[in-house]
Amino acid sequence: MDDVYKLVFSFSFLFIVKTSSAADIMNATQSIRDGEALVSAGRTFRLGFFSPGSSGKRYLGISFNLLSDMTVVWVANREAPLDESSGPGVLEVTSKGKIVLLNSSRSIIWSSNASTCAKKPILKILDSGNLIVKNEGDNDTDINFLWQSFDHPGNTLLPGMKLGRNTKTGIDRSLVSWKTTEDPSPGNYIYGVDLGGYPELVMRENGIEQYRPGPWNGISFSGTPQLTPNHIYRYEFVFKDEEIYYQYLLIDTSIITKCVLSPTGLLQRFIIGDQTTSWFLYLTFQVDNCDRYGLCGPYGSCNINNSPVCDCLEGFVPKKKDEWDKLKYSDGCVRKTTLNCSSDGFRMYSGVKLPETRNSWYNKSMSLKECENMCRINCSCSAYANSDIRGEGSGCFLWFNDLIDMRELPVKGQVIYIRMAKSEIDLASIKAKSKGKKQRIVAIISSVLSATLLLGVARLVFWFSRKRQQNASMLSRKTNELQEGNCQDLPVFDLNSIASATNNFSVVNKLGEGGFGPVYKVILRDGHEIAVKRLSKDSRQGHNEFKNEVVHIAKLQHRNLVKLLGCCIEANETLLIYEFMPNKSLDFFIFDETRSRILNWPKRYHIINGIARGLLYLHQDSRLRIIHRDLKVSNILLDYEMNPKFQTLARLEVLEEAKAKQIQRRSFEHNGIYSINRDIFGFGVMVLEIVSGKKSRGFTTTITNNLLGHVKAVHIGTLCATKPQDRPTMSSMVLVLGGEAVCLDLKLPGYFNEREINGEAPRRLMSSIFHCFAR
Repeated sequence: MDDVYKLVFSFSFLFIVKTSSAADIMNATQSIRDGEALVSAGRTFRLGFFSPGSSGKRYLGISFNLLSDMTVVWVANREAPLDESSGPGVLEVTSKGKIVLLNSSRSIIWSSNASTCAKKPILKILDSGNLIVKNEGDNDTDINFLWQSFDHPGNTLLPGMKLGRNTKTGIDRSLVSWKTTEDPSPGNYIYGVDLGGYPELVMRENGIEQYRPGPWNGISFSGTPQLTPNHIYRYEFVFKDEEIYYQYLLIDTSIITKCVLSPTGLLQRFIIGDQTTSWFLYLTFQVDNCDRYGLCGPYGSCNINNSPVCDCLEGFVPKKKDEWDKLKYSDGCVRKTTLNCSSDGFRMYSGVKLPETRNSWYNKSMSLKECENMCRINCSCSAYANSDIRGEGSGCFLWFNDLIDMRELPVKGQVIYIRMAKSEIDLASIKAKSKGKKQRIVAIISSVLSATLLLGVARLVFWFSRKRQQNASMLSRKTNELQEGNCQDLPVFDLNSIASATNNFSVVNKLGEGGFGPVYKVILRDGHEIAVKRLSKDSRQGHNEFKNEVVHIAKLQHRNLVKLLGCCIEANETLLIYEFMPNKSLDFFIFDETRSRILNWPKRYHIINGIARGLLYLHQDSRLRIIHRDLKVSNILLDYEMNPKFQTLARLEVLEEAKAKQIQRRSFEHNGIYSINRDIFGFGVMVLEIVSGKKSRGFTTTITNNLLGHVKAVHIGTLCATKPQDRPTMSSMVLVLGGEAVCLDLKLPGYFNEREINGEAPRRLMSSIFHCFAR
């Protein structure tokens, strides 16, 4: 293990790369000096000395090894930097397994305070960025570590790190911000798990609560429902007897990501794709001003779309009206009516971030009814809710103090039941009845006025009514046809379950709308996500599409087609149930400058290949001969692994064999005749858009107003890169560019055939694309 270091100088980071096979290990007989570094086995991370910015102070830290900028993710001596007076530093591992950082006079600047039960300790940096001390010969698992940096986070959370408390060892892992961007000493902000009541993540500034994402509800945090699962990483909140922590793990290992607590208290996630070398901001956890802790005070609720943003919950009024009118909300709200435990009731509030749980009581197994009974008999209980919202809900939260830090959410949130005086419950019921009575009076007056106005157009009304009856009769007949047989080959879903899961088809669950009707996201009782198409009652086109999808698509099964899971025809509702595609449509990524970075070339090629395989299945391999007729990037959906799937085949054309042979001879571009050529044309346009990231119709230059015309120049360039004997003359190129001649047949560029290299298939595909569409 001697002489295994080679000195290398970096602009602001002096480090050394090991040249032996043991490049990732340092034992107790070695040391790292200022100007040297220890590099991880996968060479992703390095440990060494650095000086942030122009501070001149030196720290021992872990940074990404392969990035052009020095991104430090962990600092050892953040409270005791080295400077000119202390001289160069030295890092050593003692025989007892303790890491010590010494100055030039051999005084200890920082130490790991590790266990003293070491046998033959080894210092190693894992490819996850975790610096560990273990006994030689032990496996690289945390149960064998004598010490690890992941137990002592800085301002950065890496994949696999735990943020929380180990109740058995007493280790408490929290993020602590830097003081400034050039000073890694502990700043004002700390983000970690609060164990008072039901555990939840909390950010504090100098000990004062500033932000919390809300308690974990089995799917996400109560106050951040917009943070849904994605194809890049998955996250979880683990609540066990011995450990309570939050962590996230990478799904796409080609992505580099970090979660950083900034010196100003912002919690932000950054990402680097495998084709880029610079960080871009993926998201900020604090979305708006309503994320400020307790902004509206007790029993106040924040809505960022209102002005002012704060309001009292129904049944409550501002505690200090004059202060409230001055936009000072800290004193919050108080009840209009005093409680009487024996007669109190509960009012339901939906779509909200649950209040702080620090003084709450919880039970993981109780039903909602049991939870209500428990709260009702305890006069100090102010509210109750399910702790887990998956399926029909389970578990129990009970609050015994003022409810604080609530907000209305832009998407579906949780439901909480707040204790109210009986008179307030009765008043709410009276208001609801009064509102209904007023609506009936208005309806009667409107009917009279309408009847008077309609007397002059009675014949028109008669005709219109007759037409509607005919349409209703036709719709009823078609629905009966579907009920009689077209759903028999598909699983049948229960309407009540779907209506309940969508909050009676609430707009907050709506994903979009097409000619068929609206589409909703549904989470079933088992946590499984599905998409539900609801036939619009005013859509005659949609009814035909529904019948087409049920009759034909149920017979199609392919990995690149969105799977039809079942249907529901009940109580004048007609629904189709599909698998849920979490990553939206392809155009969501390829036409956005930031999101397109996630789609590197291998992913784009994978998507193109998947679309091609799906089309081949429809045109040739399926039980039916199918023309899709509506191929475009907005109709290509992406699953968790970014696999492409056709969004809909509702406009598909089923070809009989004899008809197919005849119709294939005609082109879609002529006389509006549908043929397989139409799908091939649409596929080619999609490929060009996927490769270039440009919209075909929105692409303009001085010589063309669409992407297909622009590819002509690429075709000419590729012609000139073929083998010498296949290259055209310049005179023919001038004629082609001037529009006086058609392009010659394209040959594969000569260097493609010199040797087999990675990416051969994608390049051949590109050559074929240019050949097809540059003419």
